[in-house]
Amino acid sequence: MEKYNTGLARRIAEGAMDSELTRVYGYAIEHQRTRYSRIADKYTAQFNEAPEEFYSAPGRSELVGNHTDHQHGCVVAASINMDIVAAIKKRSDLTVRLYSEGFGLIETDLSNLDVEPSEAGTTSALIKGVAYAFKNGLFSENGQISEPFGFDAYVESDVPAGSGVSSSAAFEVLIGNIFCGDNAEEQRTRIAQIGQFAENNYFGKPSGLMDQLASSLGGVTFMDFRDPAHPETQSLPFDVTKAGYNLCIIDTHSSHADLTPEYAAITHDMKAIASHFGKEVLRDVAPELFFVDIKKLRELFGDRAVLRCLHFYEEINRVMSARDALGRQDAEAFLEAVNGSGRSSFAYLQNIYATGSVKEQGVAVALGIAEKLLGGRGALRVHGGGFAGTIMAFVPTEMTPGFKTEIEKVLGEGSCRVMKIRKMGGARLKI
Repeated sequence: MEKYNTGLARRIAEGAMDSELTRVYGYAIEHQRTRYSRIADKYTAQFNEAPEEFYSAPGRSELVGNHTDHQHGCVVAASINMDIVAAIKKRSDLTVRLYSEGFGLIETDLSNLDVEPSEAGTTSALIKGVAYAFKNGLFSENGQISEPFGFDAYVESDVPAGSGVSSSAAFEVLIGNIFCGDNAEEQRTRIAQIGQFAENNYFGKPSGLMDQLASSLGGVTFMDFRDPAHPETQSLPFDVTKAGYNLCIIDTHSSHADLTPEYAAITHDMKAIASHFGKEVLRDVAPELFFVDIKKLRELFGDRAVLRCLHFYEEINRVMSARDALGRQDAEAFLEAVNGSGRSSFAYLQNIYATGSVKEQGVAVALGIAEKLLGGRGALRVHGGGFAGTIMAFVPTEMTPGFKTEIEKVLGEGSCRVMKIRKMGGARLKI
């Protein structure tokens, strides 16, 4: 056993938290036991006392439903076994002191929850945004108010930033669970909505609700955003490992820099055509109205906008097919929907590489290599927003070691991460 400096760390290493770790993770308990012992020690080293409790929030993977949520569409997404963990202890004042390796100590004063433009893009902005939403009863049917409180936290994450598995949403869900405490189980959707609010209004990044909802709810979830204020969700009983596949997220190491206009253009194209029919989003435009008017829409908005809308309508159908397939445990029908999503994203949505980019097409290269390696088995598609970043592949279990080796020969060591789907979303772990 490793040598630990505090009694709490030693007790965790000896199994004192095993029941909680099993409840949240359900796998690799030895690894988590060591990890939580280390975090307890590092909290004490930073703050000179032991933490009172732990919190965890996972990253996420969008399985089917590329670029549909911002048009009030449907998605199937899952939480994964990479998470952010915080050891915390409440304070008697309104100061949040948060320490994480590589970022140092960040102090946030919750006595003033006004939006500060100078804080845009910072951790403090997210903490303040979440605190504001709880203090003012946002997204609560009865206006339930939770007074924010100060706390000290040591945070450790194995959710890689910029990897397409949404580290920012996981952090927002983590903070939401800290402020909720024992009540988090009943407020999972609200915590996700609060996270989106903080990201949109305090952090300054427009985003849909899918990332936060997948992290907060846990497992594989169907989400329908027809009414974003009251999203419909359905837990789906899918165990990718039992189905004979591994979920792999492959980092293409292509840069996200200067891609904001590319992401914005997708929303712009879809909303422009929706506005032609007097609607704000495509979900409110009946498909038959769109298809009967394609000739005129091409003239008014151009072919790319029309193709992106074609992707949206067909992607909604694929999401519904994927949901139904998972409901009846039909893995092959589900994988067919994933592959269809990938082909549509490439051909119609056109979010595989930036407009006019000739030399930087890392996502397309990764897709080509993965398709050749799979040889018609499994499934693959762009992961997340696209243009750069990551792809996703469902790889047959027996093919996974060789698949990973060959991918990493081209894209570099560590490029292919073999994930597990985590059943538990955001969680409090008692000591």
